[in-house]
This record gives sequence, structure tokens and C-alpha cells, in this order.
Amino acid sequence: MTVVIAGCGDLGIETGLRFAALGHSVVGLRRSIEKLPPEIAGQAVDLSARMPVLPPDTSIVVIAVSPDERTREGYRATYVDSVRNIAAAIERDCATAPRVIYVSSTAVYGVSDGSWVDESTPATPTTETASVLREAEELLLESVANSTVLRLAGIYGPGRTRQIDRIRAGDETVASTPYFTNLIHRDDAAAAIVHLATMASSPASIYVGVDDEPADQREVIEFLARGIGRPVPFERAGGVTGGRGRGKRCRNALLKSTGFSFTYPSYREGYAAVLGGEGARHR
Repeated sequence: MTVVIAGCGDLGIETGLRFAALGHSVVGLRRSIEKLPPEIAGQAVDLSARMPVLPPDTSIVVIAVSPDERTREGYRATYVDSVRNIAAAIERDCATAPRVIYVSSTAVYGVSDGSWVDESTPATPTTETASVLREAEELLLESVANSTVLRLAGIYGPGRTRQIDRIRAGDETVASTPYFTNLIHRDDAAAAIVHLATMASSPASIYVGVDDEPADQREVIEFLARGIGRPVPFERAGGVTGGRGRGKRCRNALLKSTGFSFTYPSYREGYAAVLGGEGARHR
């Protein structure tokens, strides 16, 4: 049986390597395949422009695409058009319906008052790009059988050091009021995808993929500053929230009810690994 990873960036490659370690044949779909690891057979394709060719024995499809442009048009091409082309390829090529895991985002929840959200919370996006993400989710769930949406929070991990670099350079600030942030380490995100794709029972249609602890962004910044031996960033009215309210707090209870467990249950364990140089970012 073959696993197809549509969108082989950092998360997609890590996911593909985990499937390969379990003994699966893995095919990765992306524009440029030269840098894919040997465990992943590459197929060069622009998923926003045309259908890929899927092996007839495909049993799992993971869709983990990411946009080149963070505009409505860029998101539509990357998410909606790609889902449409992959759905058509599944219908045309696959001997039996594969299990499909689609990586989306908690951005589809238009919540900014600090309240809790989970899979039962209505997805009411408040930005154009989040609206496109929701449109792609709906298209997938309506057109592809055996499909599951995994709404991931902010992914961090090896090589994702923008905030750390800002703290080191003295450019970061902290907010004067709480702003909740939801995170998941790349390795846990990949592990969750593999878990949902291979679990014995059929997964639900939607899961929230976040770690155990929604955190005040100020706490995360202060933790990182101490970790790299830099002064705690100064406080500025509004700070990093930029008028975004208080954020939201996402629950992962449904994901954990399937038996999934986190290697990095909070930002503390995860960022300690990042600061310790563990792992590598895939390109």
C-alpha cells in the first residue's frame, strides 16, 4: 500500500519519513523534487494547476500544502484548487477510497476573546485567508469519502527560529495584556497525522491539533529569552497583540481520546528541544 504526501515541505517530509519507517511506500507531490530524501519517491507537480497521478494502491493521502503568497488569491490556488485536483485524482486513479488527512488551521475559528474552542465550535473565519481555508475544508469533506480535517495551531520546531532571532536581536516586545497562543511542535504534528491515518477505527471528520497548554504569548517570549540568556523584552502598550484581542484557547481532548500522546505537551518541552539543537528542518 502506498502513502501519498501532497505538499512535501517541512511537515510533509517529516510525516512521509515516519510512514516510511513503518514500512509504507511513500510518494511525495511537490513542484521541485530534487531535495526529497531517498525514502520518499517524488512526483513533480503543481497541485494548484493540474491533477497528480496517484498509484492505484494508494491507501492514505495526506494533504499538507502551504501557500507561496499570503493573499486570498494565493490561498485559493494553494488550498481550494489543490483540493479539487487531488479529489479528482483520487476518483480517477485509486482502486479503493483512501483515508485522507487534510492539514488545515485553527485560524478558521474567528474567536479573539480568549475563550475556549474545540471541534464543536462553529468555524466562522474573520479574515479572507481563513475563509479560503474553511472553503477548502468544506470542499474536501463534501467531495472525498473517508476524509478528516486536522486543524493545526502554530507549528514550531527545528529551524523555525524567527521569534527566537527577534528576541536575540532585541526586536521583540511583550504585551501589556494577556494574549493566548496555541502551539504544536512539528514532530507532534507529523505524529498526529500518522496516528489518525493509521488508527484502526475511522477517525472523526475534524480534529483540533494543539498541545496541552494554550499559553499567554508573554510567557512564551519570556521563556525563550531566559533560554538564550537575553533580557526579557520590554513591555509596550498593546505589545505583540497588535489589536488582535486576547486570542483563543484550543482544546485537544478529542485528539487525545483516540490514544494519541504528545512528545512535547507544552511549549516548554518543545522549545527546550529547539534551543538544544534537536532535529533538523526539512527543505
